[in-house]
Amino acid sequence: MTPHINAKKEDVAKIVLMPGDPLRAKFIAENFLKNVKQINTVRNMLMFTGEYNGKKVTVAGSGMGQPSIGIYSYELFKFYDVDSIIRIGSAGSYKKELNLYDIFLIDEAYSYSTTFSEFVLGQKTNVQNSSPELNNAIAESAKKLNIEIKRGRVHSSDVFYSSKPLDEIIEQTNADCVEMESYALFVNAKKLNKKAAAIVTISDNLITHEETSSQEREQKFTKMMEIALGIL
Repeated sequence: MTPHINAKKEDVAKIVLMPGDPLRAKFIAENFLKNVKQINTVRNMLMFTGEYNGKKVTVAGSGMGQPSIGIYSYELFKFYDVDSIIRIGSAGSYKKELNLYDIFLIDEAYSYSTTFSEFVLGQKTNVQNSSPELNNAIAESAKKLNIEIKRGRVHSSDVFYSSKPLDEIIEQTNADCVEMESYALFVNAKKLNKKAAAIVTISDNLITHEETSSQEREQKFTKMMEIALGIL
């Protein structure tokens, strides 16, 4: 156990799917997994372990932002011997042509702040990469399911409500979309010699101002869930 996870070590699978919303973790467990067991309730950061097509998998909420996913992913990697974590989250589009419900596979994450990499890795780097092995498996899973995915760079922002001009942010980050977690996840994986990937569904478009509801983000991003589970 850790200060933030009260699961038993043997109850956590080697591969973890990690949505930001703990209710999305609950939705996945209830709708996709068999023989489900709830393994964590600390701070209501719900975590479940079950089986998908006979394969053991854990689904764990991460919360919002780099500090939150930084804590949970580090503890799962370090103290629960998890091999791979796949973030399955939502993102806002920086491009007009990246539409609501598009599935986006993150190859690299950009962060304005290098604090996380400086403190964890001892180096100041604005860009962190996902694990090619996991990304290849995700792309293959999407192909088998005949689900189109797009891929590229995400901006992992520390600020949700920003007064910085959007066009300036897009130019500086050179990102296709924005979320708040992947950079820290990739840093932890690099530090601990583990694997990490992130696949997100476009929940809103900052150019066209289209957006989905909180209920849609919790329950209707099923294609992304199926792709991630498919790599098992």
